[in-house]
Amino acid sequence: MLVPRFLTCFCWLFSLSVCVKGLGINWGTQATHRLPPTVVGQLLKNNGITKVKLFDAEESVMSGLAGTGIEVMVAIPNKMLAAIAGDPDAAKQWVRRNVTRYNFNGGVNIKYVAVGNEPFLKSYNGTFDNVTLPALSNIQAALNDAGLGEQIKATVPLNADVYDSEFPSAGKFRPDISSKMAEMVQFLNNSGAPFTVNIYPYLSLYDNENFPIDYAFFDGTNTPLTDPASGVSYTNVFDANFDTLVSALKDAGVPNLPIIVGEVGWPTDGEKSATVANAKRFYDGLLKKLAQNVGTPLRPGYIEVFLFGLIDEDAKSIAPGNFERHWGIFTFDGQPKFTMDLINGTDTNKSLVPATNVEYLPQQWCVLRQDADNLTAIADNVNYACQYSDCTALSYGSSCSNLDVRSNASYAFNMYYQVQSQVAGSCDFQGLATMTTQNASQDGCIFPIQIQASSSNRMTTPSQFMVVAVAIFLAL
Repeated sequence: MLVPRFLTCFCWLFSLSVCVKGLGINWGTQATHRLPPTVVGQLLKNNGITKVKLFDAEESVMSGLAGTGIEVMVAIPNKMLAAIAGDPDAAKQWVRRNVTRYNFNGGVNIKYVAVGNEPFLKSYNGTFDNVTLPALSNIQAALNDAGLGEQIKATVPLNADVYDSEFPSAGKFRPDISSKMAEMVQFLNNSGAPFTVNIYPYLSLYDNENFPIDYAFFDGTNTPLTDPASGVSYTNVFDANFDTLVSALKDAGVPNLPIIVGEVGWPTDGEKSATVANAKRFYDGLLKKLAQNVGTPLRPGYIEVFLFGLIDEDAKSIAPGNFERHWGIFTFDGQPKFTMDLINGTDTNKSLVPATNVEYLPQQWCVLRQDADNLTAIADNVNYACQYSDCTALSYGSSCSNLDVRSNASYAFNMYYQVQSQVAGSCDFQGLATMTTQNASQDGCIFPIQIQASSSNRMTTPSQFMVVAVAIFLAL
């Protein structure tokens, strides 16, 4: 999934466009070495997470959720929408293969089907505009035909860029898709399904350096922003964004349509604002807000929320930014990044439960040889290593950006070595690298040891990585 740019509703702000009940979380699987689904299923249970949102319906993932009782939102990728929109039988087949087969005692507790993922993004240039609603309709009809329509609802996760306004009380759906959105929300209302929206305060800050940082969090500000039409004061962008949607739904004639926040979170690396400290600040405020059930000014009460996300994914595209691979509240191997209270929302020092039964590769690292001095060859090999592994922690302002030139090379070589599962020959780089059993981590920068990956859970295609330029070497 590509996390798109966040369209803030605060165009009136500095002239910009502007007990935790049933908490859910997104489980993405775009990683070179995945934790076994059974390990992840236990991780969810051990941390009291009762709902999970997926981005497909992969069989191994579903098997990891079987018997857990966790409510699941399975998903249909955008690339499948056209086929399902054009053929009701294709929709029935998808439901039989991915929903009905798991509908038994001890199976998977499927609650929703996500039809596509943010299909109306402006960046898609209308690619999915004409197939999303027909696909949604066909999937809900297939669920009804299977006798599951009352317990499982089809919805469409949408990005906040489907609506906009000068201020929250005047929210409307985007003019170019307003008629399609009107049809969709009426369909959701008639079928008893919720509206699902993804809201990212972090991207408000990332996209505009003049955005007032306090408004990205929930712990207060000395200068609340007042909606000039309603007189309502807002202290954070999440509430203002959510209420803009509430107003847009009212304008579309469905003022009481339930809303699910399908994605909300904060990354921890890859960019100067993507830090563990900021993520903890964000989640502490969000969880406290959810525990209090205060809702937002225009929609008080309980909000159903899915955090984004569960585990870091080192194979995601970094087109939106280097932070894309660092959204997890757990590291790639299921270790907590910070304390947070997923149960009651109030104990900011509560420890998360780490993943258990995690198997690692041998404790060995690949580093630059001490006698290596060909800086041109080093730079070329670093860029090669980062083309096929994750070097986003070397980005400006990130956790490993303070390394010197030689340590940068060691970090890049090790990331490649680990993503290649430490196979023979992957720690050479034209004779510049060598293996060591001494932990190469330094100065707060972790040189990871990768987890074991079986053929069923390992992603091995190098082309799925994006090239990361390591600027420090290019400047030599």
